[in-house]
Amino acid sequence: MLPIINFINWNVDPEIFRVGVFAVRWYGLLFASGFLIGYYIGEKMLKSEGVSMKWIDSLFFYIIIATIVGARLGHVFFYGWEYYSQHPGEIFKVWHGGLASHGGAIGILVALYIHSRVVTKRTMLWSLDRIVVPTALVGAFIRMGNLMNSEIYGVETKLPWGFIFERNAETVAKHPTQLYEALFYLLSFGILSLMYWKTRSKNRPGLILGVFFILIFLSRFVIEFIKEDQEAFEAGMLLNMGQWLSVPFVVGGIYLIYRALKKPEQIFKNA
Repeated sequence: MLPIINFINWNVDPEIFRVGVFAVRWYGLLFASGFLIGYYIGEKMLKSEGVSMKWIDSLFFYIIIATIVGARLGHVFFYGWEYYSQHPGEIFKVWHGGLASHGGAIGILVALYIHSRVVTKRTMLWSLDRIVVPTALVGAFIRMGNLMNSEIYGVETKLPWGFIFERNAETVAKHPTQLYEALFYLLSFGILSLMYWKTRSKNRPGLILGVFFILIFLSRFVIEFIKEDQEAFEAGMLLNMGQWLSVPFVVGGIYLIYRALKKPEQIFKNA
């Protein structure tokens, strides 16, 4: 007799509560909470190096704006240009959903380049090696927000931890890929934290960033194999859009690690 598999019936309301037209959603709460906790961790890291509070405050302001704008534009151009080119007003309606992590990563790179030139006057790698540590944790919070929205999940599974996303009228269990990614992000956060606090990795520009790229985007590349296509145009593709966008980051991570280990340690003076 075959064992009975008890799948998880998932039907969480994305809204926590609503007052008139104002609604508080799980996604927004988790997104904001991730950034607040990330700010606290980043502040502790930078204070340990004697960095000016002006640098810290401006750095996180740049990051928040860049993440939202970059992630939204990434979704628009990488996944939904056919629709948004015909409905440009929808681009600004972020509350309707649609953020791409690859776009967020590109936005952060641009913002930190500007911040490094205008504020810190240090190399961009100095900022990136530090900011990616809390960023990995923020990514876990965002993926949990995706779970609360019942979005970006995987293909059908017979595994006992499969989720039946009832809110989307699903009747079979699917891989909870949001949880898979969140767990990998948490693991990445732990590894990067150990590198920063327990080793001299932060004195090798690009080393922590390179490890971040490989951990985050290689896990994303693998998980995409069991994730449903986000857009119709991905059907029949050898690799989906998320995987193609992950490849340059993984290759870049390998190069950064190689480059960092070849060069001597670099000690920065306090701000």
